[in-house]
Amino acid sequence: MTAEPLRVLIADDHAVVRAGLRALLDGEPDLDVIAEAGSGEEAVRLTARLMPDVVLMDLRFGGSGSGMDGVEAIRRLTVEAPKVAAVMLTSYAGRADIVRALEAGARGYVPKAGPPEELFRAVRTAATGSVGLAPEVVGELVGQVVGPAHELSRREIEVVRLMAEGRSNRAIAEALFLSEATVKTHLVRIYRKLKVSNRPAAVSEAVRRGLLELT
Repeated sequence: MTAEPLRVLIADDHAVVRAGLRALLDGEPDLDVIAEAGSGEEAVRLTARLMPDVVLMDLRFGGSGSGMDGVEAIRRLTVEAPKVAAVMLTSYAGRADIVRALEAGARGYVPKAGPPEELFRAVRTAATGSVGLAPEVVGELVGQVVGPAHELSRREIEVVRLMAEGRSNRAIAEALFLSEATVKTHLVRIYRKLKVSNRPAAVSEAVRRGLLELT
């Protein structure tokens, strides 16, 4: 039996951008754009009514600074539609914006200038409940980590970085030449050190603590 396509809502204040995103996403057999929103407020209203699987959210709506921005819209959605995953799509990839988005509840962060494959992967990863960050975004966050025993080790940072890219335990094991059992052991330690219980929370907390930093 074929799985139903993931239902996606696009939120961006530029009609041309929305049209381009719709064309890209609708070209994938497992993705279906069900609605578009031109503002953060409209995105929240439509999401509450339609309950898509994923909302693709622009970071900043308009240039006047008025109205609800993408981060605030995602923060609202985590309360009003907690089962809906949000992915931030933006021209901005500064560490401060990435941290704000993750802390608000974003399950992904993808630059608009990135390849379509990164967008598709972020949407699919977010729909599973994991965090999907584009490699260039992860590159903005990963840096030297030197701290006390309760901080993450270099190997644990590598595991968190791969988690942020949406990799499975098997994929992490293959990338780091480890066994899956060893990866699971690292995850247990990471969760304990960061005082979290799942992957999205681990990535968000690592960023918040500055364990993933600008290079």
